Amino acid sequence: MNVQLRVADTWFEVCERARLTPGRGLAALLPDGRQAALFLDRAGRAYAIDNLDPFTGAAVLSRGLLGTADGRPFVASPLLKQRFDLETGRCLDDDEVAVETHPVRIA
Repeated sequence: MNVQLRVADTWFEVCERARLTPGRGLAALLPDGRQAALFLDRAGRAYAIDNLDPFTGAAVLSRGLLGTADGRPFVASPLLKQRFDLETGRCLDDDEVAVETHPVRIA
């Protein structure tokens, strides 16, 4: 099984499913040069958001800590600890900030 992200109007193969470890992130280079941060939660659900931390400009979100807040999965930036909802990309600590989410599937 492979992990795929929807980029533009096509599915882009990122890695084998076995490369994802529940609770840990993985960075992937997209065809347009951007990076995505991929996550697998302990229930086996996959998420993908931009890897770029909008507060620092560093590509580090894939190294963040996973958690939940009010039942919503999030990743906390390893630098300044802002939390980003993995389903919507919205920053849980600043309503003015969000990161892009990417549709992801394991096929």
